[in-house]
Amino acid sequence: MKKANRMIALFLSALTCAAALVGCSASGSDTQAANRLEEIKERGYLEVATEPYFAPNEFIDPTKEGDEQYVGADIELAKAIADEIGVDLRIIPLEFSAVLASITTGKYDLAISALAWTPARAESLEMSIGYHYSDDSLYTVLVREEDADSITCLDDLKGKKVVCQSGSLQEQLIKDAMDVSELDELMYVSATTDGYLLVSENKADACVCALVNGDLYAAANEGLTTLPDAINFPVSEEYEGTRVGATKGETELMDVVNKVIKELNDSGQYNEWYEEYSEYAKSLGLE
Repeated sequence: MKKANRMIALFLSALTCAAALVGCSASGSDTQAANRLEEIKERGYLEVATEPYFAPNEFIDPTKEGDEQYVGADIELAKAIADEIGVDLRIIPLEFSAVLASITTGKYDLAISALAWTPARAESLEMSIGYHYSDDSLYTVLVREEDADSITCLDDLKGKKVVCQSGSLQEQLIKDAMDVSELDELMYVSATTDGYLLVSENKADACVCALVNGDLYAAANEGLTTLPDAINFPVSEEYEGTRVGATKGETELMDVVNKVIKELNDSGQYNEWYEEYSEYAKSLGLE
């Protein structure tokens, strides 16, 4: 009997040791990164969501393939942030609304897509310090050349079909500037280039746009023009500058982003990229 009891005790002791070993193993494999920045470092790449149809910030070079086809001043910024972290860069092309949603939910790491600061975005995202403060950061409308003479002020848009990118600063600006119920219709598109196409095809009368982006499109597509002298949407100081977005609470990652942006602001490098890619887009006859 004593021998049996001893065997049982040894068996239970062995089970206890095995359980302890399994517990140690499980706790070791269950370790998680403390924050998004550490997660990025562990996996070895940074995922940046962007809508690649907004030259010169981000656009597609059709002569290239893979991630190399995505070019622009914001893409250079993304590369600089990835380099600072010490990881590879992966570009995730999405519609603009999906860019914002994917960061809000934490699906991807950063939104770098010519983002402006808005109160709603500041509530749902971590937003970087601003970059690209420039005199050419104006917002106006793109129209058909044949209609340009009849649109001399904001009131001339009343009764017309006006299109803007859903969820964009452009949407916010026109709603702040006028009573949109006085329009024939305020139409929404997922990409500003879709709005330009609606104007070109006579399905809308005007598209709210950033002047530089509208001018690039008009230069590549006959019969279109922008109206900065007639309509220039006022942009309050808090909306000025372009921003990077991250998932709310990921302050460690945003600290790295802000460090890179400050260095680029101080050196003027981002503005140099902006000019370089403006010419790049023109050379492609960007549409």
